[in-house]
Amino acid sequence: MLTPVLALIVWTLIVWIWMYATRIPAMQKAKIDPQSAVHPGALSVLPENIRVVADNYNHLHEQPTIFYALAFYTHLIGAGDTINIWIAWIYVAVRIAHSLAQIVVKKVMMRFPLFVLASVVLIILAARNVIALVV
Repeated sequence: MLTPVLALIVWTLIVWIWMYATRIPAMQKAKIDPQSAVHPGALSVLPENIRVVADNYNHLHEQPTIFYALAFYTHLIGAGDTINIWIAWIYVAVRIAHSLAQIVVKKVMMRFPLFVLASVVLIILAARNVIALVV
């Protein structure tokens, strides 16, 4: 149950590297003083293909926090059966697809269904944990 957690953490770190590998050269090219980044709006002059990586990195710290809590809860109560592990892997796969839709494809109408699907996957995992608790 914890391996999918590690996988999503590793993906988040890959996006972090991707963010700085693109952002720093773009800031240098635009002659943006790094100190001006203290105000987030200062980076709004960067090209969209640079900003979307940072946006996705931020998104990987929002909804996935629920996943992390659910995965650890599932593991700790001993409910990490095969189905819940598959659900966790599905969540990770959907979040990676969401990242690629946001960063590479840049189509909101492709990204939004992935966000909804990820939410449904979390609801299913939460529901299975509630059932395990009461049964």
